[in-house]
Amino acid sequence: MKIVMLIAGVLLTVPMLTLTPDVLADEAGGSTDEDLAKKLANPVASLISVPLQYNYDDGFGPNDKGSKSVLNVQPVIPFSLNQNWNLITRTIIPLVSQQDLPVEGQDESGLGDVMQSFFFSPKQPVHGWILAAGPVALYPTASEDTLGGKKWGVGPTGLVMRQQGPWTYGLLANHLWSVAGDDDRPDVSATFLQPFVSYITKTKTTFGLNTESSYDWENSQWAIPVNATVAQLLKVGPQIFQVTLGVRYWVESPENGPEGWGARAVVTFLFPK
Repeated sequence: MKIVMLIAGVLLTVPMLTLTPDVLADEAGGSTDEDLAKKLANPVASLISVPLQYNYDDGFGPNDKGSKSVLNVQPVIPFSLNQNWNLITRTIIPLVSQQDLPVEGQDESGLGDVMQSFFFSPKQPVHGWILAAGPVALYPTASEDTLGGKKWGVGPTGLVMRQQGPWTYGLLANHLWSVAGDDDRPDVSATFLQPFVSYITKTKTTFGLNTESSYDWENSQWAIPVNATVAQLLKVGPQIFQVTLGVRYWVESPENGPEGWGARAVVTFLFPK
């Protein structure tokens, strides 16, 4: 939690300018702040972005003393395949620091397992709906045994969403099966479900609500955090970015998983074409 407060304090001390339509039209080649705010609410928008997402949770372990900080570096890179289709890659690179995990007195930090999604998406909505689907892959990149599963995984991923006026709502989902890796480590069969809704105000402040639920089929366990966030487009010099702050509550967690409240802070750097 101290790290979240530090991030917020630093951001508030930097001279910033809330973006106006004219500013963004100059910086983004004709795009307005409304265009960028809507693209940021769309996980498969044709927009290069690099979110740095920090999450803090505690209450791990049988004595609820464990805690975990994760900085997810999440570059989103779109590719135009032809007149009708885009390919959007979304990569999650977790940098993990955990205390008193998996047992009290044991601390670890380093790289976790990387996940990468490949979304094939029509450039135009289909009857008002934005659709995308493709494969997702899990790579056993963890630098420490306790930070990853040592398993290669693959599966399908998909997105269905709609944007109407200031509202964005939809569902992102995937499923991963382990296909190779350390035979001594547990197999992976996990479903991820992320229903989401957000509202963009006239000042281009975005209020969001989602869950990032996952079901572990191997152990028959749910993990259900509910996230509430507020985000704002900003600019320092020539760089356009979005700052997000939020809280989460663990409605359901696996055995020895996190409990109670957690926190989230995100800085998303935008690189409009």
